[in-house]
Amino acid sequence: VQLVESGGGLVQVGGSLRLSCVGSGFSFSTSPMSRYAFAWYRQAPGKERELVAGASSGGSAYYADSVRGRFTISRDNDKNTLYLQMDKLRSEDTAVYYCARVKLGSDTYYSTDYWGQGTQVTVSS
Repeated sequence: VQLVESGGGLVQVGGSLRLSCVGSGFSFSTSPMSRYAFAWYRQAPGKERELVAGASSGGSAYYADSVRGRFTISRDNDKNTLYLQMDKLRSEDTAVYYCARVKLGSDTYYSTDYWGQGTQVTVSS
């Protein structure tokens, strides 16, 4: 299984970015992407990695308080792609953003088994 993020970059405060995470290596017949929950995490310099948003296999979403109302997580299972639309960006959103797959059957976004390599988001004031 491989997860590859893209879409990061440099943006000004108040701007927007959309991150994508494409998954491959899934067994489409027995374990398609649609069976799994996925999450976006981020890690800023000198800080611990934090959960930003999660998308369940059933269509529900979770958001950290710091991004609720500004970020939107979505998924396109046919394209094996997870998205994170980030609007009204703030300087404190600067971090490396990672997508992660949640272990099958887990009831928490903190139980993950595969991670992407990350994409840098820098918000300048």
